[in-house]
Amino acid sequence: MAKVKGEIVINIERCKGCVLCVAACNEQVIAMSKEVNGKGYHYAETVNENCTGCTNCAVLCPDGVITVYRVKI
Repeated sequence: MAKVKGEIVINIERCKGCVLCVAACNEQVIAMSKEVNGKGYHYAETVNENCTGCTNCAVLCPDGVITVYRVKI
């Protein structure tokens, strides 16, 4: 079975900082930034490269700002 590495892309300008993605990530790849976006929200950002591509974060995001890519390694 091929191993899969995931990568997430977050549209930080559309993120409203609801923190659902942080709670959904079993690998603790996502955290809330100390900075704010143009709307004044602390946005989600990636903090490590342990993403497995499970898509939990993208499925739970109410604003659809997370895209998950999976690459076979």
